[in-house]
Amino acid sequence: MAAGNVNPFNLSDSEDEADQRAEDGVHIEKSPNVGTQGPSSNNPFSPQADAEPPALLVSSTRTSPSVEGISVSVAAAAMTVALAETRVSVDVIAAQLIRDHYILTALEFHTELLESGRELPRLRDYFSNPGNFERQTGTPPACKEQGLGPGGPLNRAGSISTLDSLDFARYSDDGNRESDERVAVLEFELRKAKETIQALRTNLTQAAESDTQERNKNYSSHPETQEPIRPLEKRALNFLVNEYLLKNEYKLSAITFSDENDDQDFELWDDVGLNIPKPPDLLQIYRNCGSALPSPRNTVDVAVGVESGELTGNYITQKSDLLQQQQTEVVEELEYQISLLNEEKQSLADHIKKLQSEIQSLRRTVSPPPPDQGSQPTPPSSSTPPQPPLDNGQYLDIRGASEPDKPPTESTPPTQTISNPTHTSSQSHAKLKSRGTVVFDQPNRKLSPAFQQALLSFCKMSADSRLGAEVSRIADNEESVMLMLGRCLPHIVPNVLLAKREELIPLILCTACLHPEPKERDQLLHILFNLIKRPDDEQRQMILTGCVAFARHVGPTRVEAELLPQCWEQINHKYPERRLLVAEACGALAPYLPKEIRSSLVLSMLQQMLAEDKADMVREAVVKSLAIIMGYIDDPDKYSQGFELMLLSLGDPSERVVSAIHQVFIPAFAAWTTELGNLQTTLIPSLLARIEKLLKQGEHGLDEHKLHMFLSALQSLIPPLFSVVIQNAPFTHRVNLQGDIPPIEVTRFPRPASPLQDIATIVGSRETLSALLILYDYQLEHEGTTGWDSLLWVVNQLLPQLIDIVGRINVASTTCVHEFSRFFWRLCRTFGKIFTNTKVKPQFQEILRLSEENVDALTGNGILTKATVPIYATGVLTCYNQDEDRKLLVGFLEDVMTTLSLSHAPLDSLKASFVELGANPVYHELLLTVLWYGVVHTSALVRCTAARMFELLVKGVNETLVAQRVVPALITLSSDPEISVRISTIPAFGTIMETVTQKELLERVKMQLASFLEDPQYQDQHSLHMEIIRTFGRVGPNAEPRFRDEFVLPHLHKLALGNNVQATESKRIDIATQLFEAYSALSCCFISEELMVNHFLPGLRCLRTDMEQLSPEHEVILSSMIKEGEIKVENRGIGQAEGSVSIAASLVGEDAKTKFLSKMGQLTTSGAMLANVFQRKK
Repeated sequence: MAAGNVNPFNLSDSEDEADQRAEDGVHIEKSPNVGTQGPSSNNPFSPQADAEPPALLVSSTRTSPSVEGISVSVAAAAMTVALAETRVSVDVIAAQLIRDHYILTALEFHTELLESGRELPRLRDYFSNPGNFERQTGTPPACKEQGLGPGGPLNRAGSISTLDSLDFARYSDDGNRESDERVAVLEFELRKAKETIQALRTNLTQAAESDTQERNKNYSSHPETQEPIRPLEKRALNFLVNEYLLKNEYKLSAITFSDENDDQDFELWDDVGLNIPKPPDLLQIYRNCGSALPSPRNTVDVAVGVESGELTGNYITQKSDLLQQQQTEVVEELEYQISLLNEEKQSLADHIKKLQSEIQSLRRTVSPPPPDQGSQPTPPSSSTPPQPPLDNGQYLDIRGASEPDKPPTESTPPTQTISNPTHTSSQSHAKLKSRGTVVFDQPNRKLSPAFQQALLSFCKMSADSRLGAEVSRIADNEESVMLMLGRCLPHIVPNVLLAKREELIPLILCTACLHPEPKERDQLLHILFNLIKRPDDEQRQMILTGCVAFARHVGPTRVEAELLPQCWEQINHKYPERRLLVAEACGALAPYLPKEIRSSLVLSMLQQMLAEDKADMVREAVVKSLAIIMGYIDDPDKYSQGFELMLLSLGDPSERVVSAIHQVFIPAFAAWTTELGNLQTTLIPSLLARIEKLLKQGEHGLDEHKLHMFLSALQSLIPPLFSVVIQNAPFTHRVNLQGDIPPIEVTRFPRPASPLQDIATIVGSRETLSALLILYDYQLEHEGTTGWDSLLWVVNQLLPQLIDIVGRINVASTTCVHEFSRFFWRLCRTFGKIFTNTKVKPQFQEILRLSEENVDALTGNGILTKATVPIYATGVLTCYNQDEDRKLLVGFLEDVMTTLSLSHAPLDSLKASFVELGANPVYHELLLTVLWYGVVHTSALVRCTAARMFELLVKGVNETLVAQRVVPALITLSSDPEISVRISTIPAFGTIMETVTQKELLERVKMQLASFLEDPQYQDQHSLHMEIIRTFGRVGPNAEPRFRDEFVLPHLHKLALGNNVQATESKRIDIATQLFEAYSALSCCFISEELMVNHFLPGLRCLRTDMEQLSPEHEVILSSMIKEGEIKVENRGIGQAEGSVSIAASLVGEDAKTKFLSKMGQLTTSGAMLANVFQRKK
């Protein structure tokens, strides 16, 4: 091939590969038979092939010659001339190459002939026949010796049957290039296949068009007959029908239609089989069915004459009547359109006159800008001609250059101002407006206009198409540019990549903002909201930024009329990203909407989306947009609607929505209610009333979710409430922001959930807040609350009502206790330490009444058993962590423990306090101090309470504190003179066995429990045995296996055996019941065969003996458990389905170990034989 031609098999043009190929050529010279098929009895040319010079073979084996290589045809011709000294025809050369199986050389020769326009029939027929390249089933040994690949000389590719289905890589001695050359072959095949498909599609399209024209002629001559639908027509119509169903939301119909036409791919128009662009949709075809659509192809008018004698008179009369009727209808329609255009023309002319008068008045009052250097002076306004109609003469038409008799002119650009009166034109814009008429030099020639026009027609310009018409005229002012963009953008947007369409947002918005036609503006905004199918966060932010800029420029009226309808259309879009865009747009556009629309239409839209949308992220955006609406709304009648929206959002199942309501909506709604004066009078009392109602309804079962919902809302209202208190205080007129204002302590306020809950943001700045806080603390400490209505409401109404609510909460509900504790903690930290010490703590202390004279008065201490105790201890007394605060907390807990113990009252409130405080490691030392007070107390009742409290504390305390503080205290109590105190330590010892891992510690606890069980003084202690069995059942499944196997199960067996001889029936049934619970819990644990036989099953049998007499229903269950255990013991085989996991695992482990050791015993010390054991059997 020539150097300038493209070789489809030239995989690389690099110098390295060229050098490699050169080396390959040298190597091939040593083996001239490479690339041939070897000698064969059926090939008479084989000897000649072997006898040819090596140079020719070297050329033939290069599948991708470099640029400087000698072409095959030239080399072959030169060799032929050198041998025969006569000119041999190319057909003879081709025949010789085919006979000698120089397939690659023949292919390159054929390619060069095709490029030079001299196609050879022999080569064309050979390479177009796939039968010449079928893979041979076997390869003779001689061929393998000559260098052919293992797969045979030629290889059919797994694609189409074309002339190049060859495995050329097998002919190369360079194995590293086989895969690359194979890729080149496949690419060439693919290209040839695509060309074939394109040619077939072109032929099919031409046939379809000619067929359509023929049928149109037949239909015009015989309209009453209709031919059956052709396959191509059916596929095209099917595609358009499916497209129509999808666009109009007939999804089920589209699915059914697609299933019924499963042989067609409705995603690709190319699947139809025609080589023409996709036609318009069905709606466009229907609308244009009455008018002739312009054809994009060149047309030729052909007239066919018919003699009048050939037609009958009746046909002529009917034809003429029909034509006359059609012409009359067309004339009437045109006259109607002309009248409309005249009216529009008149209105535009009046508008132009009005604008011109305004321009004249403005020019008189405003001095013209100084002219730019080098520019021509601006013509006086008196010479300005009247403004022409829009889109008429406002373009520089490049087609006019071909008409010499019409001098090119440029009319004055329109002077209509845009909606922003403060906008000033740039210097370049002033230059554009100051240009005069453009004049071109005319040649001093005498050519006729017709000749000049004909001469210019040879300049190839296309102004007939839509794009050509746009290109042929250039806008010379802003309005013309807007008109041009309005026409072109709808055609540009669909052809831009989805990932880059946000780059069009500025252009679309600018055009929509300045375009004079409302219909075009609506279309552009529709394109903006449908620009991206599923816009991500960044793309939505760009669209929203553009919408806000548009709103700022055009004003509230156009925002309402143009942007809101786009939001309303997509409120129920199928993609959540589009609905999310609508929700975010409602909030972003809220400041730029009329206040009536903001509080009615937009609020209703967001309310509907909040109630109906199923996507969490959409509802979250709706809540944030509602918050913005609440920040701009000024209609007091909408307060109740806002309150209902708050309750609806608080009950949302999504955490994202609930988080948004606390971070954004409630602060904004609280700010509005503060302005209305409803925060203390309406909003907070409404939430408190709902909490009280919930407590009344939930006497038998409290709805903790709703309680959390209302209480969290109250907690989010604490910052706005405090800002109301300090901004309406008597000292506000004394605030002085001049001078040095000390900064606010970092820990002064709880960390806000969002910037909107930061009190500094609410009051305006941190300096203002700091100044107010100084005066606030001074007022509370020295001047009191006289005349301070907002604070008095908190002290006299809010706090008493909250304390009353706390007293009615079930203390066993850890969730409710925790929620109220966090609420009071935030309230006290927000209002400050002075307020907490002087206003909050006295009210709690008055309610609790922990004085000594009330110790024995049971009626006066009922409040100590309520949730008031843990909430006061964890929510109020822990707000500040100084020494006096910690001492106060320790003293309160000690007093509560003493009071409850001496009153024989339930310990639930004290336990709740220990659980809530024990969750924070900071208070572990403090709680241990409280318990040590109980350990050394003189009353046995208090010591018992302290022992039981250790059980709650052990689980959260680290092992160091357990070893140093807990275990010594329990050992002390276990040797207490009172037996009840000793028994009270058993649950704590059991919890230590369940949670601690230190062996020495476990041994000490084990020895103490063993003394309880084995000491003769405890043999008749029924309550001790009950407590031990209960503890074993609770901690046994989670305790250390060794402790369970060596201690728990044997002692349970002994207790069960001793219970058989218990004389007191009540004690016997109590022990039996506790044993049943303990054995039920331990039955799910791992129990070895030995323990199962020696302790577990005998203990169950003893227990069954008791239950046969005391509780027959328990006896049935015990019999089943015993039977199952016996079956597990008997089934020692491996893989028994009914065997338990523990027993099966142990049996399998023993058998596997035995087999492995026996196998190892058969081996010698040889390492090779040892390795063979682990090899897979073949």
